[in-house]
Amino acid sequence: MENKLANPGPLGLLGFGMSTILLNIHNAGFFPISAMLLSMGIFFGGFAQVIVGIMEFKKGNTFGMTAFLSYGFFWLILCAIWIFPDLGIVKGAKTEGAYMGWFLLIWGIYSFFMWIGTFNKSKTLKFVFMNVWILFFLLAIHNWTGSESIGIIAGYVGIICGSSAVYLAMAEILEETLGKRLLPF
Repeated sequence: MENKLANPGPLGLLGFGMSTILLNIHNAGFFPISAMLLSMGIFFGGFAQVIVGIMEFKKGNTFGMTAFLSYGFFWLILCAIWIFPDLGIVKGAKTEGAYMGWFLLIWGIYSFFMWIGTFNKSKTLKFVFMNVWILFFLLAIHNWTGSESIGIIAGYVGIICGSSAVYLAMAEILEETLGKRLLPF
């Protein structure tokens, strides 16, 4: 009897994509960070992707495991960076822009190498990861310079990035559900 496991990838892509869209609507200047964004980041961007990463481990998918666990923990870390100062944790001082720039640069470098890892994968996945590393570099520059224009550009790049991840998730779900490729990816 065949033990067929479901593909956890679309869930992880949705957690990444939908959270990224919301964060970058904020980065583009449309609304402030609120409990909605923090909750989305912690639960769908964070926990859901971590669960998906563990499921990808079980499937033997090193790339998927690494990507979903890393970006899931990125969301948890980012939300903690925003929340800890308000909780009065002794070492939880607000992170200044220059330090956030270095944090984001490290994630940009990681994302650049993950993008290289997509070169034998679908065009849409390559597009998602290309936009992720560009987004992180733009956000790092924004945090270092304080340039509102770069922050807004980053926001729009992030909206495109998150939307492409949602698109890929839906394309994979519809293909499996309908038994044929409805959306190219």
